[in-house]
Amino acid sequence: MKRHLPNLITLLNVFCGCVATVFAVLNQLELAAVFVFLGIIFDFLDGLAARVLDVKSELGLQLDSLADVITSGLVPGIVMFQLLAMSMSGGWNVDLSSEAADATFWVGLKVAPLPFVGFLITMASAYRLAKFNIDENQVASFIGLPTPANALLILSLPLILLYQHNDFLNGIILNQWFLIGVTLLSAFLLNSKIELFALKFDNWNFQDNALRYIFIIVSLVLLVTMKFLAVPVIIAFYILSSLISKVSTK
Repeated sequence: MKRHLPNLITLLNVFCGCVATVFAVLNQLELAAVFVFLGIIFDFLDGLAARVLDVKSELGLQLDSLADVITSGLVPGIVMFQLLAMSMSGGWNVDLSSEAADATFWVGLKVAPLPFVGFLITMASAYRLAKFNIDENQVASFIGLPTPANALLILSLPLILLYQHNDFLNGIILNQWFLIGVTLLSAFLLNSKIELFALKFDNWNFQDNALRYIFIIVSLVLLVTMKFLAVPVIIAFYILSSLISKVSTK
């Protein structure tokens, strides 16, 4: 039973990803974000359980990545699909068959092709996870942006729209070119050669984990002061601090 506990936790991640997918398709993006966040928590707990119980396995590694493809790959792709559709229709009421949406005939149906660009995120996430499974160097650090961090970045956009109540930010987020740019940047960061530190503590010594402690404290301060707008700032800070740490180490 101890051997299967981490895999059971991973399956809870799969369940959260499935529920988040349903809500994302229904355009209830705030509920999709809740279940993605829960899935990411289970993604953290399954690895922690495997290390504490010393029951790491190849099956667990593969299952973990398959779960992440759903929670941190498919769902962000659907969310970007919905955001691109919103940028064409001008709001939450998405109508892909609308004349105003610059729709075109495709496979006998009148649909707008632009929103499907969002699934580049899903494709890039799947490719990144496949590379991670065969890369033995990503233990103490990550090469490229981890899929859970990328998922939080994408899911923060509809939450900013819903809860920040800023017309200027809304105008930026619902701009088609901005969303296309975020999609391409997301796909690039997922599979880039940028080395990013992992939030894994071998001990609780501050000197050995100074960067991790500073990152956590700064992130908490940003979340309290900036709410959902803090998420893109935290991701940028994560990448920047990793680059600075790498240069200073050299």
